[in-house]
Amino acid sequence: MLTTALLLATAGTVQGYTLVNSEYIMRKNIDSIVQPGKYTSHMHSFFGNDAVNLNTSTTEELMSGCATNDNPNDLSVYWHPTLYAKNDSGLVPIEARYFKAYYNEVDSAEIPFPTDFKAVAGNASASTEDELDELWTMSWWCEYGPETTADSNGWPDSGCEIGRLQTQLRFPDCVNTDTLDTGYSSRAWLQNDNRCPDGMKRIPQLRFSVRFDTSEALPDGWSGEAPLQLASGNAYSFHGDFINGWLPEAAETMLEEASDKREFQTVTGPRTEMADCTPEDVDPDNGTSDYEESLRMMEA
Repeated sequence: MLTTALLLATAGTVQGYTLVNSEYIMRKNIDSIVQPGKYTSHMHSFFGNDAVNLNTSTTEELMSGCATNDNPNDLSVYWHPTLYAKNDSGLVPIEARYFKAYYNEVDSAEIPFPTDFKAVAGNASASTEDELDELWTMSWWCEYGPETTADSNGWPDSGCEIGRLQTQLRFPDCVNTDTLDTGYSSRAWLQNDNRCPDGMKRIPQLRFSVRFDTSEALPDGWSGEAPLQLASGNAYSFHGDFINGWLPEAAETMLEEASDKREFQTVTGPRTEMADCTPEDVDPDNGTSDYEESLRMMEA
């Protein structure tokens, strides 16, 4: 995985961007992109819009939801495998302290996110670094304190200062507008075209930045193998899912307002105020938020 120095260097080359902060909604054993219609997924933690269930697949379905994104024009839903700590109580879920959805290289995009666009990044079955694509720039590191190295499972080999553990993941930045198939553009140092696979156009690149606080579950930290796991496996299996819920006018504005290539750009749209609502599980009687029960449901 990438070193902290390389991650910082990569961040320094990012062009025009915007940022959405999203609040945690729920933990549940569903994945409407990878396993639609089934309660047999590993556990995921959901952020953004609560109008997500085991079948959600369209932008229109998100329009009626209660969204926690701090831009009222973003009704998207984001999710990733739940993080667990292993302590004397067993497996304890750790939900993100901060979940940030960056939209990078907006000024290089040719088109906004299409309606019904959805994407998956990462490899849920990965267990080694060799199974990762460098274009994902997926890595785990400590936000504070001295630089660590990865243990055999991809976690930092010592507890993070004040428990601040962080990861990031980049999503596909190319899409076929007819099929909504996705892909990654080629290396950034190749210039003068969109660098997308044939038949695809550049879109803003979504990047998850997720920060966890492990200090409550693991107050003494660790040394050596980290007592951590994802619902999908070890650190290398981190992945993310996204269903586009941007209002079309705001998705267009995202491209139009990216005038400065190295500074944050506010995205405006029809909605100027946050919705007055409380997010909740829209399907509370089905599925589970319990890890052991999710394993039983996967085996059924």
